[in-house]
Amino acid sequence: MDNKLVLIIISLLLAPLAVFLKKGVGKDLLINVVLCFLFYFPAVVHALWIVTR
Repeated sequence: MDNKLVLIIISLLLAPLAVFLKKGVGKDLLINVVLCFLFYFPAVVHALWIVTR
């Protein structure tokens, strides 16, 4: 999925889903899920970083 605007909106609402749609299953998704369990804001920042790079 390459539509960045949609991915940015998904990043704000469901950060792991945005990382999954951009990168698939892998280390980035695992990092984001762990961040999401710890605290949601770092997961959103990580998702936005993955989506926009």
